[in-house]
Amino acid sequence: MSSELALYDLASGEVRTVLRTETLIEAPNWTADGQSLIINGEGRLYRVDLREPRMVAIDTGELKAVNNDHGISPDGRLLVVSDSPVRGQSRIYTLPLGGGTPRLVQGLTPSYWHGWSPDGARLAYVAKRTNAFQIYTCAPEGGPETQVTDGFDHADGPDYTPDGQWLWFNGEKDGSVQLWRVRSSGQDLQQMTDDERVNWFPHPSPDGQHVLYLAYENGVQGHPRHHEVQLRLLPAAGGEPRVLLALFGGQGSLNVPCWAPDSRQFAFVRYSRPPE
Repeated sequence: MSSELALYDLASGEVRTVLRTETLIEAPNWTADGQSLIINGEGRLYRVDLREPRMVAIDTGELKAVNNDHGISPDGRLLVVSDSPVRGQSRIYTLPLGGGTPRLVQGLTPSYWHGWSPDGARLAYVAKRTNAFQIYTCAPEGGPETQVTDGFDHADGPDYTPDGQWLWFNGEKDGSVQLWRVRSSGQDLQQMTDDERVNWFPHPSPDGQHVLYLAYENGVQGHPRHHEVQLRLLPAAGGEPRVLLALFGGQGSLNVPCWAPDSRQFAFVRYSRPPE
C-alpha cells in the first residue's frame, strides 16, 4: 500500500498531490517559511521541499523510533518529536530544525507531543499517568508538568488556538468521542461537537477562523489507520461542520498541526485502498 502526501486548497477545494511513496509516511507539519513539509516514516523524520518534492532525512541523533507526534516551534528554530523505542514508552525531545542532537524534555512515559503555545512557553501533550490518557503541559525546557484535563475516558490531540487562550482536543466520555476546548489554564471546558462521528485531532487555523479535524465512522475504536474517514472544517467559535474531503486514511493523516502559515492550505496524508 502506498502513501500520498497532499495539499488541500481551502478556497478552491482542489487537492494537489506532492509526493507518492511506498514508505508509510505520516503527519505533515508545515515550516514557518511555507516552503517545506516535515513528515515521519518508519521511525525517521524527513523534510519535503515543496519546490522539488523528495524525502530528505533529518538527523535525529540517537532517536530511531520517531512517531507521528512531532512539530515545529513558533519561532521556526526547533523541532519537537516523540520517540517510542518500545511501544507505550514514548518520550518528548527537541532538536534544531535542521537536525542535530536531541534534548530530552519529558522523560515520563508514555508522553506524546501535540501542540506548542504561540508564545513558545508551553508544550501540550497527551500522557497516561493513571488509568486514562489526559492532556498535560510543560515548559519546552522540561520541568514539572501541569495536568489540564480530568474525567475523560481518553483525551488526545491537544492543539493551541493562535491567541494561545484555548486548547482544542478530542475527548471520549461514555463511548462518544467529540471535540472539546478548554482554557490553557484548565478552566472553562466546552464541548464543541455533538454527533455520531468519532472525531479526532482538531487543528485551529493560524488565522483563527477554522478548526480542521478527522472524523471516523460511528463505532470506530481509537484512531486506527486504513479507514474510510472525512476531513471536516468547523468554525472556530463552534457551529455546523463542513465536510471537505473523504479519503482512506486515519492514523497518520493529520495527527499534528498541518496548516500552511497563511491558512490558505493544509497538508495531509492518505493511503491507497487495498485491492478488492
